[in-house]
Amino acid sequence: MKKLIGASLLLLSATFAQAQKKTNDTIITSYQPALLFAPITYTEKGNEFHSVNGDPGPKYWQNRVDYKLAVKLDTVTKSISGTADISYTNNSPDALQYLWLQLDQNTYKKDARSNFVTGAQATQHTSGYEIESVEVVLGNIRTKANYKITDTRMQVRLNTPLLKELIKLSIKYRYTIPGNFGGRTDYVDTKNGKIYEIAQFFPRMCVYDDSRGWATAPFLGSGEFYCEYGDIDYTVTVPWDVLVAGPGDLLNPKEVLTAKQIARLEAARNSDKTIMIRSAAEIKDPSSRPINKGTLTWHYKMLNTRDVAFGASKAFIWDAARVNLPGGKKSMAMSVYPVESEGNDAWGRATEYLKGSIEYFSEKWFVYPWPTAINEAGIAGGMEYPGIVFDGINDKGKELYWVTAHEIGHNWFPMIVGSDERRFAWMDEGFNTFIDIYASDAFNKGEYAPKRDGEYAPGGGNPADEIIEHIIDPNSPSIMTAPDAIPEKYRHPLTYFKPAFGMVLMREQILGKDRFDYAFKNYIKKWAYKHPQPDDFFRSMENGAGEDLSWFWKGWFYNNYKLDIALIDAKYVDKDHNKGVKLTIANKEMMAMPFTVEAKLKDGSKQRTYFPVETWLQNKVTTYILPITQDVESVTIDPDNALPDVNRKNNSRKL
Repeated sequence: MKKLIGASLLLLSATFAQAQKKTNDTIITSYQPALLFAPITYTEKGNEFHSVNGDPGPKYWQNRVDYKLAVKLDTVTKSISGTADISYTNNSPDALQYLWLQLDQNTYKKDARSNFVTGAQATQHTSGYEIESVEVVLGNIRTKANYKITDTRMQVRLNTPLLKELIKLSIKYRYTIPGNFGGRTDYVDTKNGKIYEIAQFFPRMCVYDDSRGWATAPFLGSGEFYCEYGDIDYTVTVPWDVLVAGPGDLLNPKEVLTAKQIARLEAARNSDKTIMIRSAAEIKDPSSRPINKGTLTWHYKMLNTRDVAFGASKAFIWDAARVNLPGGKKSMAMSVYPVESEGNDAWGRATEYLKGSIEYFSEKWFVYPWPTAINEAGIAGGMEYPGIVFDGINDKGKELYWVTAHEIGHNWFPMIVGSDERRFAWMDEGFNTFIDIYASDAFNKGEYAPKRDGEYAPGGGNPADEIIEHIIDPNSPSIMTAPDAIPEKYRHPLTYFKPAFGMVLMREQILGKDRFDYAFKNYIKKWAYKHPQPDDFFRSMENGAGEDLSWFWKGWFYNNYKLDIALIDAKYVDKDHNKGVKLTIANKEMMAMPFTVEAKLKDGSKQRTYFPVETWLQNKVTTYILPITQDVESVTIDPDNALPDVNRKNNSRKL
């Protein structure tokens, strides 16, 4: 049976690959309804862990990891050193003979595998993680662990398999902070001192999930992160004059802040307007710090998170404001930036942008869960971690708003909905770019709308038109391609732009806003703090909206099928406008879409008719009589240019 099915698919594919064929109406078309509307094959049937409706199953399990971190930032050697105490709980049904951890700093080593992906060799390197010791901790007994480091991964080989129980590891380490070549973690000089953007600064447990076991894909650059959830208690020791901006609750404010700063923070908790916590004038004022020598240790704790990062500098201006959340809940938005970035045309409005974005996303999709959110100015240029984002030090106006909204939007994807960025970058970048579009429409009555920041409509024009160049490019990979296998030329279009525009098509052309929003919100709610796979998203949308979308997943996500809906003919029935206008419409390429036809009448009015995707379920060419009772000036398919139609020249006809 399998051989017969395979032969049938090959025959069907061969039929599609032939030269364009003529229909009985002599209309040239490559469209194959049977291929596009053939049922999609999910990777597996629903089971007790991933239900057929896209929800987590009744026996869904997920491992947990809690961290206690104590690190020191040495501003002389520009290094991080410290200890990571890790409590790992195995909730899986499997006995784990070994554990895997991520060592992302090793990507900066000269022999790192990431250096060989693009063919362009890096010119600056660090020595990566320097591991002093790895121990297994049982009560007061510490045993030297048997471990092996391979590129950006560490395997800890256990003497006894880990059953459904907790194991503790303690790792002492150090690494040199990469400079401006760090990309996601770095330091940079400013007028009043260096800014440190510190991320991926501790060994993190790899995810062990029910889909493929240990997620050990190496850190190569484009594929970002996949992390387990838990609580992270962390301390950062810095010189006395350095501020540490970290997500979560600050547990020792009296030790690291002045009484004036504590009072200002309290005022900010109750203010919709931005309150200055530390002004530009106070940066060089010793009284803006509680001590004037030695070091200070900042103590933070963040609950139910998959990661933490922090910013540190003596050059920071610091401001904050209240974030109003649904149900009367509150959070706080904060920004830290140097004097080079101040001013209301720049970072003076950064907290306003952050606050507005969080309030919109919380009201529209899912409530922001953490006590603070931080916008930090540096050279990472747009990078996200739970509760903190690194944005461009030189960004201003709409660029700063757009990057702020996008990066904090990542707190929904993938920080809340914990997808695997190493394998499916579109599930965070694409979804997040999508929700940004509507956030731009909502912010300050559309001050920076429509969103045209290069992540959506890269050239600033019509998104439907701009995606076409990537669809028709024969070398363009599909959305489902592994992120590190996507060449840089296509990374942005295929990871951000196309999936986001696909979501817009679903919401505005295929399902309608109500059905889409209901299904998408349900997906977010069900998979918050869990690990969904692509099939879970596809099933969630189909079940929640009540629509078989196999044709769309196939054409838009798994392939780059082209769309060309052509108006072949438009004429009065029997030359009498009272009998209506007969339309002949062809689908000339492999993609199908619902579409709208607009008839512009001689009196200046317009009449629109919606054609569902079922129009193409059996037909390559369809005819339809528009019920018109007066003269028609013209007929146009897709009058709003909302569809990615590769040939708009055949969309209109005059009568």
